[in-house]
Amino acid sequence: MARGWRIWTALGLVYVVWGSTYLAIKVSVETMPPLLSAGLRFTVAGLLLGSILALRRTPLRVPWREARAALIIGVMLLASGVGAVTLAETRIDSSVAAMIAGSVPLQVILWRTLSRERVATATKLAAVVGIGGLALIIGPAGISGGSAAIGLAIMLCGSVAWSTGSFISRGMPLPKDPFVATVYEMIGGGLVLIVAALAVGEGADVSADAISAASFAAWAYLAIFGSLVAFTAYAWLLHHAPISQVVTHQYVNPIVAIVLGSVFLGESQDLATVVGALIVIGAVFATIRSESRSAPVTLSVEVDKAAPPMRAR
Repeated sequence: MARGWRIWTALGLVYVVWGSTYLAIKVSVETMPPLLSAGLRFTVAGLLLGSILALRRTPLRVPWREARAALIIGVMLLASGVGAVTLAETRIDSSVAAMIAGSVPLQVILWRTLSRERVATATKLAAVVGIGGLALIIGPAGISGGSAAIGLAIMLCGSVAWSTGSFISRGMPLPKDPFVATVYEMIGGGLVLIVAALAVGEGADVSADAISAASFAAWAYLAIFGSLVAFTAYAWLLHHAPISQVVTHQYVNPIVAIVLGSVFLGESQDLATVVGALIVIGAVFATIRSESRSAPVTLSVEVDKAAPPMRAR
């Protein structure tokens, strides 16, 4: 029961905070360069978390193989995943970006199937139904309203990077302390984004006077809540919950993003969006119920990092 309420608390943080980050990203890139702002966001968050752990006397030094694994995951999830979201939102609506990110659960189930894991039929069906609901939302959510094809392609690539990173993280020798792992992941992913930003010339035209107060406030929110709080919760979940349960946030985040996009950015929804949202909510509960039946074995496999990689049941 104790583990259960901790998992639900962490999931709640990821559901709400990451749902709101699509809006915050859209506001931040209005006057801030996308790759550079994302890189600074994660680097600052990683340094803050590292400082907090140091004050608590948590050892930050880990074996090179663990540091390397964390850096790889940071590049996959943050530099390639969230970096792509930030870049894509310079071209597409925040709600559309959230809808494309909603395909991650289906991608993870595909990876599990290809790796010959046993995936419950109910999990597969729930994922397909959930993606079907997201398809109802995507149509009227902004694609027909001038979203650039290149932005959609970037966003799709970002979602693939996120699902792949989430899946392979289970078999990698990450630091046993998920918070220490998060420090390496955020700093590693952030530095890669900063290098990429400078390589494409984003740093040449940066001016403090050109950055609006709204964009800076959104960036600060992303750094503290979107990165430090929510990503730390996500890293903890990857160590303590079944992967298909963890990625159910991809069902809920789009709903939060649609509501906030509608209220603050004027992004419109129609009846199809409402129906799709109801389908998505149903899929979330169906997926969690299906995965919870096999959770005890899955959890024992994922917590035992000293054992060889095993297939979750």
